Amino acid sequence: MRILVTNDDGIHAEGLEICAGIARELSDDVWVVAPETDQSGVAHSLSLNDPLRLREVGDKRFAVKGTPTDCVIMAIRHILDAKPALVLSGVNRGQNAAEDVTYSGTVAGAMEGTILGVPSIALSQAYGPAGRNAIHWTCGATHGPGIVRKILEAGIDPGILVNVNFPDCAPDGVQGIAVSAQGRRPGEFLKIDPRADGRGNPYFWVGFQREKFDLGHGTDLLALQQKKIAVTPLRLDMTDEPTLTRFAGLF
Repeated sequence: MRILVTNDDGIHAEGLEICAGIARELSDDVWVVAPETDQSGVAHSLSLNDPLRLREVGDKRFAVKGTPTDCVIMAIRHILDAKPALVLSGVNRGQNAAEDVTYSGTVAGAMEGTILGVPSIALSQAYGPAGRNAIHWTCGATHGPGIVRKILEAGIDPGILVNVNFPDCAPDGVQGIAVSAQGRRPGEFLKIDPRADGRGNPYFWVGFQREKFDLGHGTDLLALQQKKIAVTPLRLDMTDEPTLTRFAGLF
């Protein structure tokens, strides 16, 4: 089974090595095609106004100066001589739950694989207040192969991708697996952080603000809080059927 591995944190990211390790537990034909630099938050964007630069960095390992979407297209349409049987995207540094999936380059890598007809899974590792220097990478590394095997055994229908989030805990701290709905945070969870440079000129960062809210029954957010692995199937078709029916009567 040929597996394509990509991510959005870049070719040198620790999580990419974890993802490749998960893939190698399942197959000896693993290809890595990942962005040259960190592409977190680029979502499902394409590089249409800049050329894609491709660099071979090792055996079956390539870096692309572009987005995760670019990487999957480059791999399937140019690098590989045959379509892979599976795309694994991740393991992301930080969870991709709730609205994160709309911003995430990790999820977008799996989305592009799905568009190109390949079963695809996004993998992300949550971390907590201790920060990026205290990420439990062994959680995803330990539980990832079994989760992916079970998903593949069950099968992934066309037009569906699977979003998997590992909780912020050591492998033996996982309290189970929850097949979860995509959660929803309050709209105020993003903020603009204004600052000034050394010459007093203003610049801005997009930031996050923490606040308490109802995580929602059966959601990925609740599963992660409960130290469970959240498995969330996502659809490419974002049509809302009830509104479609309601609008059909208007026009």
